[in-house]
Amino acid sequence: MLKELIHNDWQQVLAPVFESENYAKLHNFLKYEYGHYVIHPDMYHIFEAFEWTPFSQVKVVILGQDPYHGPKQAHGLSFSVLPGVKIPPSLQNIYKELQSDLGIAPVNHGYLKKWAKQGVLLLNSVLTVRDGQAFSHRGQGWEALTDLAIQELSKRPMPVVFILWGKAAQNKLALIDQSKNVVIMSPHPSPLSASRGFFGSKPFSKTNAALEAMGETPIDWQLPQTVNVSQKGGF
Repeated sequence: MLKELIHNDWQQVLAPVFESENYAKLHNFLKYEYGHYVIHPDMYHIFEAFEWTPFSQVKVVILGQDPYHGPKQAHGLSFSVLPGVKIPPSLQNIYKELQSDLGIAPVNHGYLKKWAKQGVLLLNSVLTVRDGQAFSHRGQGWEALTDLAIQELSKRPMPVVFILWGKAAQNKLALIDQSKNVVIMSPHPSPLSASRGFFGSKPFSKTNAALEAMGETPIDWQLPQTVNVSQKGGF
């Protein structure tokens, strides 16, 4: 019997990948990588996005590419960092746009758990990375799992708002049924591209308007000033 990797309804949704030969290869690859290199996030946080936002509760997906590759930054959620870690530039720009869009002043941390707990799936396409080597685990098998997650959410009876920032996220557009789900796209919030259309794109108010049109409760994007950290999971 397959070990339970995610402790909610995502486990069954993603079972076709977990039970595949390709995932067995990915698992062996990860065992070697974690044994020989510094890998982010630590193995107990790999599936944190799925743990905190069960399949049946997803309202919004914010799709990232791969985890932050600096020390103690990544903890399993796209764009989020643990308390006490310097807020990365892309997240600083997300906060600037949040303030411009909804008047919500930036907080002094980058821990986005409150969003996740309201139904915002903060999903990276690749769930692990070597320290200091961006995209180093791309093409090793994670994409099959995260693509399946996107496809299954797209097919779910209750629609989802997909926020796709940048070309890498927008390459996943073909996985999404746009006839029933809402897609919000703009350039990436990275300092390299934020001024080319991310600023002023109003993704947060557009998301809440879409949710209200679906009959869903909008997201409270205001983050708390104080935060707690929990750990669980593993591969």
